Amino acid sequence: MDQLVKVFTGSEISIELLRSRLEELGISGIIRNDFKSGISAGFGGGTPAMVDFYIEEKNVEQAQPIIQNFQKED
Repeated sequence: MDQLVKVFTGSEISIELLRSRLEELGISGIIRNDFKSGISAGFGGGTPAMVDFYIEEKNVEQAQPIIQNFQKED
């Protein structure tokens, strides 16, 4: 697996929408929600509304136009 690159931070709903658009191109991603991770571990951490989305470095160039258009809409 290539190194992961954070390409977007936003609400969980926004990231799910972005992820589905990228998956249409065959680009998968990983959602990282520090707030939920902290809660399930027994302590708070992060901000509930801020979730990070990562994709493999090799896909960043292909994903960039989709991400930029998404940011304009969001």
